[in-house]
Amino acid sequence: MNSKQYLKELGLALLAYTAVLSGSIIWLEGHPSLASPWRDLIALSPMLPGALMVWVILRQLRRLDELQQRVQFEALALAFAGSAFITFSYGFLEGLGYPRLSMFVVWPLMAVLWMLGLVLAARRYK
Repeated sequence: MNSKQYLKELGLALLAYTAVLSGSIIWLEGHPSLASPWRDLIALSPMLPGALMVWVILRQLRRLDELQQRVQFEALALAFAGSAFITFSYGFLEGLGYPRLSMFVVWPLMAVLWMLGLVLAARRYK
């Protein structure tokens, strides 16, 4: 596993994401009357380097040995199932008048559950 190469690739993808995100925000704030299809494309433009981040992560997962892949699989399974459980539960509470949450809450939730899953799976296979 070449973690230095992975960190370099992920760092460059994150840098590109940050640059495109900043540029799109500045552009949209400077041109509030921009027509809809162009406005939408500019708003979504940070997802291009976001897709690059996905590719870098998947590539790294494929480089891992079988045990490391199993640990990641279990951690991601916990993050997936736990996120579904928590977001559906909160959805029922929204029906009772709880405040609506932004979709931006889902990824941090998944990330926390992924980290928790990594800790639990790593302990299991130690």
